Amino acid sequence: MGAAEHRRGLVSLAYPVYFELLAGVTAGIINMVWVARLGGSAVAAVAVATNVENVLLGVILVAGSGTTVLVARARGAGDPAAVRSAVRGGWALWALVTPAVAIGGYLCREPLAHLVLGGSGGDSLPLATGYFAIALPGVAALFATNVVDGILKGAGDTRTPMKLAILANGLILGLDPLFILGFDLGVRGAAIATVLGRTVALVCGLAALRRNGVLRQAAQAAPHRDGSLSTDARRTAATGLPMSADFVTRMAGSLALVATVARIGVSEVAAYGIATKAMYVATMAFYAVRQAAAIRTAHLLGAGRDERWVIGRQVLLLAGSLGFTALLVLLAAGPWIMRAFGSEGEVAEAGALYLRCLGPYLVLLACFIALGGVFEGSGGSAALARITACGVALQLALAYGLSGWGLPGICLAMALAMALQCAAVARMYGRTAQPTATDRDSRQPETAVANPHSPSSDHRLA
Repeated sequence: MGAAEHRRGLVSLAYPVYFELLAGVTAGIINMVWVARLGGSAVAAVAVATNVENVLLGVILVAGSGTTVLVARARGAGDPAAVRSAVRGGWALWALVTPAVAIGGYLCREPLAHLVLGGSGGDSLPLATGYFAIALPGVAALFATNVVDGILKGAGDTRTPMKLAILANGLILGLDPLFILGFDLGVRGAAIATVLGRTVALVCGLAALRRNGVLRQAAQAAPHRDGSLSTDARRTAATGLPMSADFVTRMAGSLALVATVARIGVSEVAAYGIATKAMYVATMAFYAVRQAAAIRTAHLLGAGRDERWVIGRQVLLLAGSLGFTALLVLLAAGPWIMRAFGSEGEVAEAGALYLRCLGPYLVLLACFIALGGVFEGSGGSAALARITACGVALQLALAYGLSGWGLPGICLAMALAMALQCAAVARMYGRTAQPTATDRDSRQPETAVANPHSPSSDHRLA
């Protein structure tokens, strides 16, 4: 299979994923725009609350991402029973994780608000607590939608998740002004609108699962002999846990960075929250390429074809181009982006400076995130998670030391830490020797499918 064909396949999978992820980011942006009318305290409260949601989303990626890889691999092997097992495992993990997060989060909403805001939290504390009171129980719908998306993507359908995300976003767009301003619910109204939009999209997603041909065939297949629910859940967890750890670590690092930014000033915290939302427009493109790479790699390995080397090269080409484009856009349009979010004065100035300094970090981040999809699809994401954990720890330490330079110092810390992460993942990729034709012909499909973490399927990624 040629490089051009891989590139077309990656783009075909990635662009619906991007619009799906972008729609989710847009929901947060819409909330921020409307909440900005309520003042700086409300903006700070929603900014940190939605960052917490991002961290929690990483928890359910154990089920969503694990299901995607296992379904894609089983589909490549032409094994409907394995598809059925992967789907069951995803839902079993959802049932285990969701009550703990939704109920526990609601009960701990005030301590959590104290933790993420730091100190007394000022006027933002009761606002963040009110947002958590609605949003944390509402993660049940968010988590279920993530599992639905993971199943559909593994089955090769990335367009339906895109449509569901656009539906949810459209509903939030209409409900936000109604609940925030019309019913005068303020920050709580933003949370209500978000939960309602996601719930309607979830109902439509469940209907889409019933219509999918691959999944209908899997539902009729006889289960494997070892296909108990607990076995399916453990298999999905083993596949998805490193991916979840990678995402949670990165989001937690972004959340922890708020405390360092707070040492600079209140305006900088508000600017950081708004600018981070704007940055997500770019970073979601990197994650879209990553998901496409994971789906394609897993599917081809399931079919007994090791194309990791070629896929990785095309991923770097696509992601690097996206990262450089983001650099140019933020450099040229930083002030206009901040004004589009309704920010003014010191907040707008600080945010524009932050966005203009982010360029080098974004180029490096694009390459790291996207190339990680190859390792996710082939069972090498555990090493990737370790690199991320070390990189985030280094980033926080550097940010603390360089915070005296203001937001440019924060950007420098992020770029330096990401450069080291890229060097580590490049070394991993360099060990992925380009397979010869003889290697590809001799590789057995069962080896790639049976155990994604076995040495035989991942010996060159260790």
